[in-house]
Amino acid sequence: MKAFENNKQALVTGGAQRLGAVIARRLHAAGYDLILHYRNSVDAADALATELQLVRPQSVKLVSGDLADQQSVNELIEQVLAVSSKLTVLVNNASAFYSTAVGEVDYSDWDQLMGANLRGAFFLSQALAGKLKTERGCIINIADIYAGSPLAGHAVYNIAKAGVVMMTRTLARELAPQVRVNAISPGIILWPENEPAEALKQQLLKGSAAGRKGCPEDVAAAVVFLADRAAYITGHTLNVDGGRAMYI
Repeated sequence: MKAFENNKQALVTGGAQRLGAVIARRLHAAGYDLILHYRNSVDAADALATELQLVRPQSVKLVSGDLADQQSVNELIEQVLAVSSKLTVLVNNASAFYSTAVGEVDYSDWDQLMGANLRGAFFLSQALAGKLKTERGCIINIADIYAGSPLAGHAVYNIAKAGVVMMTRTLARELAPQVRVNAISPGIILWPENEPAEALKQQLLKGSAAGRKGCPEDVAAAVVFLADRAAYITGHTLNVDGGRAMYI
C-alpha cells in the first residue's frame, strides 16, 4: 500500500464505527489524513473511507488487526509503518467491553480484555514512538471514568482502563519532551450495544452534574483540542463525563 505524501496524519484504532468513527471524522475535518484501524468491521471502514475521500481524495488508508492478539498487533504495526510518513497523532480508541464478575473470570477473559484495552495500545505506542518523536506528535488514549471508580461486575475492564491511565502517565514521562501523551475518560457517551433498561438509564443519568448523556462529538472535540491546542499539556487525563466522576 502506497504511503501518504505530505499532510499531517492521525491513526485512530477502532475507527470504523461508534465513537472511533466520530473521532475520525472530526480529525479529518481538522485537516488530518487518516489511518483508520478496524478489526472485523470492514464494511463500515470502507464506507467511512469512501465518505471522507469524497471530501478530500487520497486522505484515508485502512489497516486491520486484532489488538488482543500479539501476532496480529505485529502485523498491524507493519501496515501502519508502510503507509505513514508524517504520523503526528495516535488515538488509542479501540476497546472491548463485557461483564467479568469476580469469581467468574477465566484466563481467556483476562487476555481478551487486557489485550484489547491495554496491551495492544502499549505495543502500538511503543512501535510508533519513533515516528511520533520525529514529528513532535502526540498520543491520546481513550480511558474511562471507571478506571478510577470501578463498575460493578466488570473487574477486568476496570483494571485494564486503570492501566490505560497509568500507561498515559508513564509514556508521557518516557517520551518527553518530543511526544505529548494524554488520555480522555468518557462518562455516559454511548450506551453499550446491549442497552440497559430505561429505569437504569435514568438512574445513571441522575448521577451526574449535567443530568444527561453526552455525545461522541464531545469526546471527538476533546481529541482535537489535545492534538492541536494543548502544547503544554501532557500526562493528563481529561474527564469528559458531565461531572459524573463526582458521583461515583
